[in-house]
Amino acid sequence: MIVNYSSSSTSEEETESSSKDDSSPLRKRGKLDTQTSEPLDHGSVKRKAGKSAHLTPRLPLPDSWIEKSEEHAGRQRSFQHERGNWATYVFCPYDPEEAFLELLNEMMVVAAAHGIPLNLSEEFHVSISKTVVLRHHWIQPFIQSIQTGLTQSQKFFCLADKLRVYSNVEKTRTFLGMEISTGKTQLLELIKMLDETMKEFNLSTFYKDPSFHISLAWCVGDHTERLKKTCLSQMQSFIDGHEDGPFYIQLNCTELRCKSGNKVFLFSLQ
Repeated sequence: MIVNYSSSSTSEEETESSSKDDSSPLRKRGKLDTQTSEPLDHGSVKRKAGKSAHLTPRLPLPDSWIEKSEEHAGRQRSFQHERGNWATYVFCPYDPEEAFLELLNEMMVVAAAHGIPLNLSEEFHVSISKTVVLRHHWIQPFIQSIQTGLTQSQKFFCLADKLRVYSNVEKTRTFLGMEISTGKTQLLELIKMLDETMKEFNLSTFYKDPSFHISLAWCVGDHTERLKKTCLSQMQSFIDGHEDGPFYIQLNCTELRCKSGNKVFLFSLQ
């Protein structure tokens, strides 16, 4: 489900209270405005007439299940999935053009020739928060906090042009990414705002010296040095020597998105 929130909308209603036996790190905040745009996908929240217009829509609880790495190309979660816990992160989306996908396919072929089978990223974006875990009843006040912090945030432009190799903290996956060279100042401002929300909920803030990037592809295991030494320069030459000139990823940041479980919340920038 995708829900669109205008960063300028406000609400004077009170936050839905959590259960008495489950402590929350929240301070009292205004309730999330449930007025939405037309749904981009099925299931978008809409106001109903009468008394129901004052009720906060409840998100369905995720089913309890055991993560099987073989069902996800060998990927493993950084934390155990538990009922009522929602993996959540904030990002700037990138909608790739055809030329980008063709170039990326060429780079994956080169990596495969060196024994590194890269998997195409399921989505392309610039992360501006760590992946954190929210309890179910924290989601709506968490979204409200982000919405409030973004009130004065402006649209901006990002440019990525240099390949970099990354790994996750656990060294269980390696990523091929393209580093952001233009737009870092604006991204740092957004992170400063988001870190305040993270602190409010006693969650991890972003990295102190971040390397902003768009993850292009990944593989299981720590192949950082191998990828750097065997084929990174060759893949970079595909970008620098593109037939229409050096290929840059141009990212027009007009909105932020927050994904929590299987729900995606949109925040339009001014």
